[in-house]
Amino acid sequence: MTQQWGTVYLVGAGLGKVDYLTLRASQLLAQAEVLVYDALVDSQLLQLVPQSCLKFDVGKRGGKPSTPQAEINRLLVEYCQLGKQVVRLKSGDPLIFGRTHAEISALVTAGCAYEIVPGISSALAAPLLAGIPLTDPVHSRCFAVVTGHDLEALDWPTLARLDTLVVLMAGSQLSGVVSSLMQVGRSPSTPIAIIRWAGTPKQQIWTAELDNIVEQTRACFSDRSLSPAVMVVGDVVQRRGEWGMSQQNLGIETHHPTLPLAGKTVLITRATGQKGEFAELLQSQGATTLEMPTLEIGPPSSWEALDLAIAQIDRFDWLILTSSNGVDAFFERLAKHYLDVQALIGLKIAVVGQKTAASLTQRGIQADFIPPDFVADSLVAHFPESLSGLQVLFPRVETGGREVLVQAFTQQGARVTEVPAYESRCPDRISKEVLAALQDQAIDIVTFASSKTVRNFCQLIQNEDRISLEKVCFASIGPQTSQTCRQLLGRVEIEAEEYTLLGLTQALVAWVKAGQRE
Repeated sequence: MTQQWGTVYLVGAGLGKVDYLTLRASQLLAQAEVLVYDALVDSQLLQLVPQSCLKFDVGKRGGKPSTPQAEINRLLVEYCQLGKQVVRLKSGDPLIFGRTHAEISALVTAGCAYEIVPGISSALAAPLLAGIPLTDPVHSRCFAVVTGHDLEALDWPTLARLDTLVVLMAGSQLSGVVSSLMQVGRSPSTPIAIIRWAGTPKQQIWTAELDNIVEQTRACFSDRSLSPAVMVVGDVVQRRGEWGMSQQNLGIETHHPTLPLAGKTVLITRATGQKGEFAELLQSQGATTLEMPTLEIGPPSSWEALDLAIAQIDRFDWLILTSSNGVDAFFERLAKHYLDVQALIGLKIAVVGQKTAASLTQRGIQADFIPPDFVADSLVAHFPESLSGLQVLFPRVETGGREVLVQAFTQQGARVTEVPAYESRCPDRISKEVLAALQDQAIDIVTFASSKTVRNFCQLIQNEDRISLEKVCFASIGPQTSQTCRQLLGRVEIEAEEYTLLGLTQALVAWVKAGQRE
């Protein structure tokens, strides 16, 4: 029997954010069984892969330990030969100053199938996003792109004669680039722009001239390295002002500086595999976001109780769903019994929260009742009929859920059948990116959308060194979550008035604006 091997896809992630990912790349990530990714890939891209996908962080950053190229090659070949669909996710474009040639050679030698998927290079995108045209009828008839890894290997006399020069991967060698150009005759007054973290909420732009750019960046940025950065040298830099871009000679410009959350880094605690709608809401207001999975959703220890309830579904008057996880679990189990929504005719459905209602609507079903305050506590107070004698089915989390709802229904005379539909557990560890941000006190706000995310956040950080939360603001989606924040963290600064992710976003904006006015 012929062995069926997989395929390795060498995929360009562009600038690293979902916004600049190609459709082909997005499709491949959604189907990936193994993901091998670089350091500059945005964490949101990692959420596009299936939960079962095996992930390897092999990023290389200057001055830090990195995975040897031989080990990366081995991973690609090994998992391809195991029949897996492997995505090798590389920042920018795979064939621009990457090590793709070594990986392709290893794949060809091993007889592995591969495909190269282009990405948007920062050499093209960063100047564009900064309002700098690389070509111009007057100022730039051509441009060249070089890497700053080995300055001595470059032909500086030739490069200095070109209209426009783009330098990649030279964040720690700015002075070397400047001196190399000026030594071979480039004018000290030649405009230069440095674009750091292009296309992200952290984007920064310095514009100056060759003879003062080093001093200017040193004054604004104390670290020796500006990485990741793209340098543009040439008269085209002056075009920024003509296009309505802020032309700040000897200055620094941040991306979207006028948005209310600009300059704020927000840590989002959420469930593993959860889509990034909240991150998008915050980023639209200028925030830099990091996502920290604090919940892992999985099946209950047994399906027996839920299966029995579904088999007797016609004896219930109401179905209560309090989370999108409960919606997904119930209807997936319903399908396991070869049943569809027709089996629910005559059964009324109550949901808690707009997100839960939206999950139900996606299945073609409108809830019969949604309490006005979007919280479980208001479900009983506003229930549309007498609870006395009603048979109520409540699929819920197996452990850790609040008992108030069941108690309130029972006290009003309802007969509640609780069945475990899913379980939420605390992940084993914090990602390296989030841990480093917490230890470096780079987080301004931590958001919580449930009491369990608060509890698991505390559990995850309790054994980590060098984490101080004194300067961190805690933001809660509602009263119960706020109560848990006070119990475990001692305080909460922000609480949403509308208990939704949009409401929480609005609360963050209002809090920041209030602080700016004071």
